[in-house]
Amino acid sequence: MTIADLVFFEEHPAEFEESAIAAEKCLRGRPVQRSWHHFTSSDGKFFAGLWEAEPGCWAVSYTENEFCQILAGRSVLRDAGGGERALRAGDNFVIPAGFSGQWEVLETTRKIYVIYQP
Repeated sequence: MTIADLVFFEEHPAEFEESAIAAEKCLRGRPVQRSWHHFTSSDGKFFAGLWEAEPGCWAVSYTENEFCQILAGRSVLRDAGGGERALRAGDNFVIPAGFSGQWEVLETTRKIYVIYQP
C-alpha cells in the first residue's frame, strides 16, 4: 500500500445510492435516504461513507457496529425501552451491534458512517 491508496472522501469517486426506507420499517413518513459509499475492505466487513435521510421515523436493528459523525440536521435516536438521545451537527458516537429502536429525522440529517460487520 502507498499514499495513493488512502481514501479521501472529497477526491474518491463514491458509489451513490438513493432509496426510500422500506415500508415495513417506517413508523412515520416515507423518508428517502441517500448514501455515498467510499470504501469497503477486501474482506467485506468494514465500510465507510456519507449518509443522508429526509424527515421521518423508522425502526432500526443493528447487526453491525457503527461510528457516526453528524454533519448537518437534527435527529433523535431511541432505544427499544423508550430512552432517547437528540443528535445534531458535531455529535460523534458509536452504535453497538445489538442496538434496536427507532431513528427519527427531524431535519434532513447527513452523517459520516464507519461500519464494522462482525
